Amino acid sequence: MARRGAREVNARQPDGEQRTARFSDDQERRRTAPPPRPEPWIRADGSRDEWEDSPRAKGRSRGVAPSATGVDRAARASSMAVSTFSTRKTLPPEIAAEIRKAADVATALHRERLVEKAESAYGAYERGRYQDALRAIKPVAEETPGVAAVRELAGLASYRSGKWRDALRHLQAHAALTDSAEHLPILMDCQRALRKPKKVADLWTELRQSSPEPDVLAEGRIVAAASLAESGDLQGAIAMLAGAGASKALRNPSNRHIRQWYLLADLYERAGDVPRARELFERVLRVDREAYDVADRLAGLGPVRKPKSGARPRPSSKSAS
Repeated sequence: MARRGAREVNARQPDGEQRTARFSDDQERRRTAPPPRPEPWIRADGSRDEWEDSPRAKGRSRGVAPSATGVDRAARASSMAVSTFSTRKTLPPEIAAEIRKAADVATALHRERLVEKAESAYGAYERGRYQDALRAIKPVAEETPGVAAVRELAGLASYRSGKWRDALRHLQAHAALTDSAEHLPILMDCQRALRKPKKVADLWTELRQSSPEPDVLAEGRIVAAASLAESGDLQGAIAMLAGAGASKALRNPSNRHIRQWYLLADLYERAGDVPRARELFERVLRVDREAYDVADRLAGLGPVRKPKSGARPRPSSKSAS
């Protein structure tokens, strides 16, 4: 179920839950578009995620990662969390059948009510109403815990609603039922949101060993690098991305390349390497002027300084095919 972004951020509570606060209009999906210079550990609420709901953003970046630092903006720009329901307009009949079978001790009327709740949850999720989706699917998950698609939807709705612990519980159950690693980046991101960098690192190791698809691997790398940066290891985060070729210029970059360029630019800026940050932000801008808040980030770096007389200009990286 492709995740969406929105226009609300959550302030973190001491117990790890989130408090929602309205955000100003920003671009909406492919899930990313943040405020110009955010404060650390501000999160987006699932129902109106800061990366997702604007018409201009639809069809663009989709995101993982729950906070609003520059690192988080890039981390949220991923397109993982592709759910069982993502290409359907109605609840697939095979999932409805699984729900009825799992609730076989209930009356026929009650089984149909569970199916209706699942249908309602699916529709709410597809419209970006994540909290409504979570309210609808929660009782279904409680009564049919062995239905993988139900646990997946409950986990993704929890994730987009900022309920990190619930998301972990449901998505871990989904992974156990399906033996799938597709949501490992989301599990990593939940652990990152809960400030558990060691668990993020352990999941990153597990993800790499699972031979994932390139997009899934890139998403996990973004979250892992974000976790390192938030732990104070900027150079380690830069090395993780640059060492995997994330800084390479490409003629036809995909969304995962743009996300990694943006994150690297943010990390370089925070590390004090403004020329490299500018180069990568400009690269993102050339591909998509509406990606994230890249225009604001570039403007914030100030005008380009001309080299002093006799000084050689900094070489730019060569484009790779």
